[in-house]
Amino acid sequence: MLDIKFIRDNKDLVKANCKNRQVNADIDLLLKLDSERRKSIKEADDLRALRKSKSKGKPSEEEIAMLRKVGDNIAVLEKQMADLEAKYHELLFKVPNLTHPETPVGGEGDFKVLHISAKPKPFKFTPKDHEELLLNLDLIDFERGAKVAASKFYFSKNNLVRLNQALLNYGIDVLTKHGYTLMETPDVAKNEILAGVGFNPRGEETQIYSLENTDLSLIGTAEITMGGYHAQEVLDLSKGPKKYVALSHCFRTEAGAYGKTSQGLYRVHQFTKLEMFIYCKPKDSEKIHQELLGMEKKIMDGLKLPYRIIDVASGDLGGPAYRKYDIEAWMVMKGKDGKQGGYGEITSASNCTDYQARRLNIKYRKEDGGADFVHTLNGTAIVTSRFPLAIVENFQQKDGGILVPKVLQKYTGFKKL
Repeated sequence: MLDIKFIRDNKDLVKANCKNRQVNADIDLLLKLDSERRKSIKEADDLRALRKSKSKGKPSEEEIAMLRKVGDNIAVLEKQMADLEAKYHELLFKVPNLTHPETPVGGEGDFKVLHISAKPKPFKFTPKDHEELLLNLDLIDFERGAKVAASKFYFSKNNLVRLNQALLNYGIDVLTKHGYTLMETPDVAKNEILAGVGFNPRGEETQIYSLENTDLSLIGTAEITMGGYHAQEVLDLSKGPKKYVALSHCFRTEAGAYGKTSQGLYRVHQFTKLEMFIYCKPKDSEKIHQELLGMEKKIMDGLKLPYRIIDVASGDLGGPAYRKYDIEAWMVMKGKDGKQGGYGEITSASNCTDYQARRLNIKYRKEDGGADFVHTLNGTAIVTSRFPLAIVENFQQKDGGILVPKVLQKYTGFKKL
């Protein structure tokens, strides 16, 4: 969340930022509630001070009556403050992070292309999409996934399972060699952690599966669990940032996805993901954001997948991100207007500055002994839905087989699906 003092002093800037990010947050009402909240806190403190000053010695009957009245007034005020506090925090949590000045302003389609890797090689035959290829090779079963669970759940089969494991092991090896601590996280988190990281566990547009009669929800990404890992802590960053690469299953309802690309593995309800997460000092976060993007590029280049990098537009950032880069892989399924393919998102890398840290109260110890909020960053390393999708579509052969990228062959033990 943003510092309320910053919002008070920069009301017009915050309003403009909300508009650019296409977020409906009532800043005027927030500041009105903030003013009422501060006034109520002062009134309650004054009444408590009065009660304390009159409680010394043996009070007279008149003073006892007065103290009872003060106590009743405090109780009424505390009830009002609790209601006010809830409304205040609900509004404050809706205010998105600030936005990097170089971020393009606009909606989902207003991104800026920053880099294009080697162009995809044209096929000398009519290419197929991954769903048809995987079904023909008996590597996936969507029909029985729907029967057992629901639509957009699936069974991976045979060597697709080995390919998925190879991708995860490849990503783990790349990142641990670069100093990332390997983690495997819970697949559930408390709703207060989800809210702190910036995910809404309730509401019509939520992406989260909540567990009935509990305060837990299934996670949509290890960003949630790793964001909560150091909640309410003061970190020692004197030797550098804390860098993690975390493995988890991910579950998403995909509410609000109507009309978006959803074919095959592109948009599913469950997958496994390897997620990078970093805690660092504020002065280092922009440099580390580039490092995260560099690690994603390294993984993509190793796989020899064609891709482009985009600077995500303000209206597509979500709440926590100050700046976000997406890597989009070339995919046959994205082809239209006679083209053999198009680009589809495969990874993202976000700098969330101190937005999540304020909500989760995560600080670092400064050299002068004081403490300040850390900056948090996250990025996708591997995801076992869109990565195999891109590999299958880009490495397909005329005979319907799929070549395995050379970098994965030592993990799979085979060269062709």
